[in-house]
Amino acid sequence: MRSKGKPETRSTPNRGGMRNYDREGTRRNILEIASEEFALNGLSGARIDEIAARTRASKRMIYYYFDDKDGLYLAALENAYRQVREGEAKLDTRGLPPIDALRRLVEFTFDHHQSHEAFIRMVMIENIHHGNYLDRSEVIRDLNARAIDNIAEIYSRGVEEGVFREGLDPLELHWQVSALCFFNVSNRATFSKIFGRDLGAEENVGSLRRNVAEMVLRYVTRSEKLG
Repeated sequence: MRSKGKPETRSTPNRGGMRNYDREGTRRNILEIASEEFALNGLSGARIDEIAARTRASKRMIYYYFDDKDGLYLAALENAYRQVREGEAKLDTRGLPPIDALRRLVEFTFDHHQSHEAFIRMVMIENIHHGNYLDRSEVIRDLNARAIDNIAEIYSRGVEEGVFREGLDPLELHWQVSALCFFNVSNRATFSKIFGRDLGAEENVGSLRRNVAEMVLRYVTRSEKLG
């Protein structure tokens, strides 16, 4: 008999015939599918029934982990931001000269957004909600504070070494990098239709990637230091 309050589990027999249950793996699976559903249909359009049908979890288990649909949406939003910030943390930009470090950060941001369209759509959806759900999350605030610390460290080193111009705000610099990389995904469909060029084609993405990095570096770097 199942203990009261415990969720249903969809487990599989192990080699010894015992049944085991990968709680963390199931939670990750729920978040992955939920992110796709929220990105596709928005908060109001996503359905827990559909998410459950596509995962290893039951509907009851989803509620056990995340309380309700709002809780699942917020957890998916936190996870989306966690992925991009964890990727930034692995770049090891502190070991690079400032110009190379900033270029690597810009290129990573471009590549991440290019390959994580669901993240872009979820951020767009959260802006429709005026950031109300994000505002409830200390996790997201902490994660993004680290992003500003990272770009501030690169910029500060560049100023100290005389290669970056003084007086720039790291938060605004992060905004500008994000804007260039974000727009590449968020407005690709409309731009491509309006101007008759597939901006998602490999050669066009490569050109945009190079130009975005170049624009940011030319904005930040002192003119006499540009090659």
